[in-house]
Amino acid sequence: MIDFDVADLGLSDQGITRIDWADRAMPVLRQVRERFARERPLAGVRIAACLHVTAETANLMRALAAGGADVHLCASNPLSTQDDAAAALVAEYGVHVHARKGVDLTGYYVHINSVLDARPEYVLDDGCDLVNTLHSSRTELLDGVRAGCEETTTGVVRLRAMARAQALRFPVVAVNDTATKRMFDNRYGTGQSTVDAICRATHSLLAGKTAVVVGFGFCGTGVAERLRGMGADVVVCEVNPLRALDASMEGYRVMPMRMAARVGDIFVTVTGNRNVLRGEHFAVMKDGAILANSGHFDVEIDVRWLEGSAVGKRRGVRPDVDEFLLADGQRLMLLAEGRLANLSIAEGHPAGVMDLSFADQALTVEWLHSGQDELPAGVHDVPASIDQEVARLKLASMSIEIDDLTSDQQAYLDSWEFGS
Repeated sequence: MIDFDVADLGLSDQGITRIDWADRAMPVLRQVRERFARERPLAGVRIAACLHVTAETANLMRALAAGGADVHLCASNPLSTQDDAAAALVAEYGVHVHARKGVDLTGYYVHINSVLDARPEYVLDDGCDLVNTLHSSRTELLDGVRAGCEETTTGVVRLRAMARAQALRFPVVAVNDTATKRMFDNRYGTGQSTVDAICRATHSLLAGKTAVVVGFGFCGTGVAERLRGMGADVVVCEVNPLRALDASMEGYRVMPMRMAARVGDIFVTVTGNRNVLRGEHFAVMKDGAILANSGHFDVEIDVRWLEGSAVGKRRGVRPDVDEFLLADGQRLMLLAEGRLANLSIAEGHPAGVMDLSFADQALTVEWLHSGQDELPAGVHDVPASIDQEVARLKLASMSIEIDDLTSDQQAYLDSWEFGS
């Protein structure tokens, strides 16, 4: 019996079409799924996943199920849930799904607890809420969890904090930190989908606008590149001197937010931290400034300040755009309630991006289950061999060939005896 809570199973045919379309752009994960179906490396394994419930995620669930796993999925962000994809996973692919688009906070945690009721051996997390719930209100399940994976920067930050406090009770692999994930998912995926979201929501011309990118990590780099490519004058705000230096050498203007707040037309937060846009900044922004967040949680923009300081209630001026009128007459436009704009408004990362991230996930679960029971509790890296294999498969799918080292070259690299 499949337990589930989805909006409408009648959407399953539509979901199958959407999932199949995504699958066409995910050749690496498809190869993993085909091998898993032959070898069944995850036979009988119980997996709980808290991820964005989209067509791309559905193809990861298909791969895990093809490998023999009993898969239970809930949403890491209710606004990104695709109800048709959720229905198809239940009706066509036998995945236990607890996800409805737009569910409230209470329903969100009901769904998290529902997938944990399966008593998982492995957990796949997107933002650390699944792991956090295990360590707070579902501690009776901890002894049965062998390991986990985390695929977001925000989640890895939280997990490392847990590890430093010696609170993390099982090993978690930071899939987010693999080169293939950071390169494609964080940089190209977040960059393209964030600009897509701003254009869909506001129908604004980006050329000639001043766009302020708050945070210049892998995600911020991608956002800045895409905004510049659309003709925007990009300003970067950072707290890390190395990243600020990198942004400056790339040709971006770098300044503190107290200065950027006065000149920006569009603001995008991608820091993983809270209140990076707050009252002192809102007070000096231009009339009509657009506020968007592409960090994982809805804490980067201080929405409570906006709600408390606005004259009257927020006003919906376009789908997914709320206008806040401040006392001095300036209007600020908040996208997607301060949640992940690129997933709530646009469709998130293209399938061709998620192909690599989810192949990393699937192969890491296989590696964990193949005999890594001695890993200590804490945060661990994905083996370099998995990262290399995913990159190799992606190149092959693109019909790209690369050179191999000669035996002489390999011997040179392996030896310390050669001089200059």
